[in-house]
Amino acid sequence: MTAATTMAGAQAVPGRQDAIDLFERIRQLSFDGVGVSRESYGPTETAALDALVEWADRHGIAARTDPAANVVFSLAQAGDQAPIVCGSHVDSVPQGGNYDGLAGVIAGLLCLKRLKDEGVRLAHPLWVAGMRGEESAWFGKAYMGSGAILGKLKADDLALRNKRSGRTLAEAMASVGADVDSIAAGKPVPWVSGVRAYLELHIEQGPLMVARKWPTAIVSGIRGNIRHNLVRCIGEPGHSGAVPRWLRNDAVFAVSDLLMRLDEHWRVLLERGNDLVVTSGVMGTDPAEHAVSRIPGRVDFSFEVRSESTETLEEFYRVMRAECDEVARQRGVRFEFDRRIESAPATMDAQLVQLLLDTSAELDLPAEKIPSGAGHDAALFANAGIPSGMIFIRNENGSHNPAEAMEIDDFMAGVDVLYRSLPKVT
Repeated sequence: MTAATTMAGAQAVPGRQDAIDLFERIRQLSFDGVGVSRESYGPTETAALDALVEWADRHGIAARTDPAANVVFSLAQAGDQAPIVCGSHVDSVPQGGNYDGLAGVIAGLLCLKRLKDEGVRLAHPLWVAGMRGEESAWFGKAYMGSGAILGKLKADDLALRNKRSGRTLAEAMASVGADVDSIAAGKPVPWVSGVRAYLELHIEQGPLMVARKWPTAIVSGIRGNIRHNLVRCIGEPGHSGAVPRWLRNDAVFAVSDLLMRLDEHWRVLLERGNDLVVTSGVMGTDPAEHAVSRIPGRVDFSFEVRSESTETLEEFYRVMRAECDEVARQRGVRFEFDRRIESAPATMDAQLVQLLLDTSAELDLPAEKIPSGAGHDAALFANAGIPSGMIFIRNENGSHNPAEAMEIDDFMAGVDVLYRSLPKVT
């Protein structure tokens, strides 16, 4: 496969101009001067959904709003068999990119239009879900729309407040027409009970596909994680010139030692074929104690490990705690941990993964699998027992920033994989 072959094929996929126009229209509606801001359960998220409904109406595609205020699109007289649901979220982080989430909804709509235009009737009708509230940036919780679909939101979730407006999630959901009483009661929306499969097209949010020159790839699973928002290493402060190495209880050197040990364990596990990423994204000493001539007596840091495998997560977590004990013994420090937070991995359905890989190969696209390090609505559907699959699209410059740069040819190639896979779902 060459880049020219991929581009030529993608340019021939129906719906290219519709995609360009929809992305640009919604960008204009949600541009904030830097990037796009589509607030969960806010006016710009609603404006984006309204634009999609308007486009669907022009093309004879029906749209209805579910009790959680998500929008579900379908063709009239599509049949009453268990549906295939495609979709994603339409909200964004503040000053984010235009493609995160939105690409999956537009991809599904293009498939609906193509089915209608080509007169194709599927064994399992296609529904497209434009979901609200996937990003945690607004209320401190992710997957609100898909969580409400599946009856997973709790009273504590609904009491969360928007970080900017101060409105509770319940108030925000009610303002866009959601049935908050039903959501609070943990009732799944009626349409989710008979879903045959869930498929989600999404931009990759890391650099792997760009590095490997893959326009599309198939997601094998969504990494779960174990994290501590705060780990505290407590040593003993002292004068930098007066305390020799063998009498120091230096918290910075202790944490540095710990991280180097963890990095070595990480390397070994990768060499054994384990899927694993490890991060300490927050770290610092107490600013009130900062001095060039002071041995730091305290370091606060975060710890996060992600993997597709629960066993790998637990193994690395045990290693981390054991190494903390060893560093504490050797360096005269102690470690204190806040509450352990965890999220289960989500494995994509093996049959759907193979189906998507086979379709990719038929289209002369990479038949490659990739784990998703970021979370997605697909994880909730998969962990609820609904067979799920994901298609990733190459994306320059990462995600959650205005520089997201998905090429339309890559997107249309992914749409073609999605469309041609639908009749194969039995």
